[in-house]
Amino acid sequence: MTDVLAVRYVRARSLDTAPAPSSPPGPDEVELAPAYVGICGTDLHIFHGDMDTRVAAPAVIGHEMSGRIVRVGADVKNWRPGDHVTVMPLRWDGTCPACTADHRHICHHLDFIGIDSPGAMQQRWTVPASVLVRLPDTLPLDRAALVEPTAVAVHDVGRAQVRADERVVVVGGGPVGVLIALVARASGAEVRVVEPSTHRRLLAEELGLTTWDPASRDVAELVVEWTGGAGADVAFEVSGAAAGVETAVDVLAVRGRLCLVAIHPRPREVNLHRFFWRELTLVGARLYDRDDFERAVTLVADGTVPADRLISKVVPLAEASSAFDVLEAGGDVMKVLLDCTDRSEGEAA
Repeated sequence: MTDVLAVRYVRARSLDTAPAPSSPPGPDEVELAPAYVGICGTDLHIFHGDMDTRVAAPAVIGHEMSGRIVRVGADVKNWRPGDHVTVMPLRWDGTCPACTADHRHICHHLDFIGIDSPGAMQQRWTVPASVLVRLPDTLPLDRAALVEPTAVAVHDVGRAQVRADERVVVVGGGPVGVLIALVARASGAEVRVVEPSTHRRLLAEELGLTTWDPASRDVAELVVEWTGGAGADVAFEVSGAAAGVETAVDVLAVRGRLCLVAIHPRPREVNLHRFFWRELTLVGARLYDRDDFERAVTLVADGTVPADRLISKVVPLAEASSAFDVLEAGGDVMKVLLDCTDRSEGEAA
């Protein structure tokens, strides 16, 4: 057993960065050396103390990662040390009603690794071999850390059944919103991103996306002009705000689909009369399955998702607290990564 550096959530707004024990992988397990770990909105919720009923502190968190295999346990096949991988951080029981209906990713007793069990913000991480997803050796590992949020976007676009030539409005231009817009565009849709942040709008526009500032024009009016009065075929609510829900409903065409992506911590008022009047459909989208992950790897590797353009800052693992501070401050930030590489052993990322 050796000691490696790990970041642990201790209590609200308190992280501890210190050596933690690392032991050899058991049967059907692999030991990983995480290279980069992305910080997502869920990690911020944990940091704020909003998930203390679920996260057993002190807890190593993090689930958006890339890295390489260091050791493999007994009975592990098709994997070897040195392989570049990411992790689909889900473990299910296989027996609940969701699992038996072939919806394992929303198992009633889901173990979301990095929330319900130890995560990737450490220099060594032991996980079941079953959660590994192979990465091309040619894909830089910093970009590969965005495969997991890209898989979220792939799943969302699939749940909304976006088709070529449909008109799509994405409400919220943060990292997931931009990824949804890119994946929807790759599906052949026409896309508009609604985002109040000037920095985020400019970045989206640099990626070839068209954006709207909700503070300067009424978004529903813009959609009327864009669609000749018909409305959008699909709207994605990614803002997590009450105003975002209202906008997403208001822009939809007859029989339009609203895909709810953001986590809303409290009930929201929804214009159900409009749902009735236009025969709208509300679709929930949560997490992903393996096909979504495999598709995400392809989209990041071939540049359809220009992951490098979404990375705002890379912070050493030992300075994880400052990375959370950067995200909390907002401003000109999209994706912040932690560099988990153990430089003392000369592990190049």
